[in-house]
Amino acid sequence: MEITDKRIDGGKAFDWGRTSKEYAKYRDIYPWIFYKKIADRGLCVKGQRVLDLGTGTGVLPRNMYKYGADWTGTDISAEQIGQAIILSKAAGMDINYLATPTEDLSFPKESFDVITACQCFWYFDHEKVMPKLAEMLKPGGKLLILYMAWLPFEDKIAGESERIVLKYSPNWTGKGETRKPIVIPQAAYRYFDLADHEEYDVMVPFTRESWHGRMKACRGVGASLSGDELSRWESEHLKMLQDNAPENFEVLHHAALAVLKRK
Repeated sequence: MEITDKRIDGGKAFDWGRTSKEYAKYRDIYPWIFYKKIADRGLCVKGQRVLDLGTGTGVLPRNMYKYGADWTGTDISAEQIGQAIILSKAAGMDINYLATPTEDLSFPKESFDVITACQCFWYFDHEKVMPKLAEMLKPGGKLLILYMAWLPFEDKIAGESERIVLKYSPNWTGKGETRKPIVIPQAAYRYFDLADHEEYDVMVPFTRESWHGRMKACRGVGASLSGDELSRWESEHLKMLQDNAPENFEVLHHAALAVLKRK
């Protein structure tokens, strides 16, 4: 499904379905501490029903499945959901998936104990979505917003990769990430209180192949470039890695979470 949003990449169209196979193979990269910090807060654990928004290939529910929650994952991209189903079934996981925009969700009132949104919260129409999420949560339910991004001004390889992305997608708004708390839109505070937040650094291991695949699966590359542009980006990025990166390396990332409690 092609998406155009004037808030994102200068309105350049993108389609996650074009890069779903790479997404499934290369974007399951969050370190163990990312999930432990969630479970340690008593979120997404046994006895809870959890809705994962923008689930993509089901990275969050699949990695937290061992904690025992009952998961449902939704995503705007049917191709992403298709990959999520394949990966979950292969792992013997019973996870429900639905291909639909968050704005169109229609679960009954008070269906979930926790709603999660990992790497996707800024895509939503918050004025429309926030009252709907509050309604779907049980009294005292939690909305957990999660994010992780490389730090291009501190990590050489990340910086060089970002430079090449911007050569082909100069209006890419994924650029220039720095350490900061997750920004909560004002629309959220009519329905939720900020209960907790945390920001921390992590080193994420890669090979040349897996970092190249992770970069190809980003919005500014595989989801939006033409075939010719993508071919030229691949050649240039692979050469950069050959010249600058060892076969195995780590990339500095910044991770953040915010817990909102239903009023």
